[in-house]
Amino acid sequence: MRGFLIRWGICALSLWIASAIVPGVRIVGVGTLLLAALLLGLVNAVVRPILILLTIPLTILSLGAFLLVINAATFALVAALLPGFTVSGFFPALLGSLVVGITGWIVSWYVGSQGRVEAIVVESRRTR
Repeated sequence: MRGFLIRWGICALSLWIASAIVPGVRIVGVGTLLLAALLLGLVNAVVRPILILLTIPLTILSLGAFLLVINAATFALVAALLPGFTVSGFFPALLGSLVVGITGWIVSWYVGSQGRVEAIVVESRRTR
């Protein structure tokens, strides 16, 4: 449960950063932000894999670049489903999904599967 809450917080932080950086992405209120993070996680877990499966030929032809379109579509879908979260077009959705993905990826480096903050310490031992 702790890991879920930390990842939900990471997603909410990523959405907040996207709304602060990307013009055209707007989130009104903390409640909307938390609900958008939860809904984005559900859409990424359920809808995104179906879209990826249905668009395999396009993804292969574009050498994977079509996955960016799928990410933008899921980001815009969450905005369409949730009042208080608006995305003004395709390019804000694309940039917003990139910011959310990159921010979440960077923050997730430090959070393990159990929800604990982890750091890898490398020690070198010199032999004489």
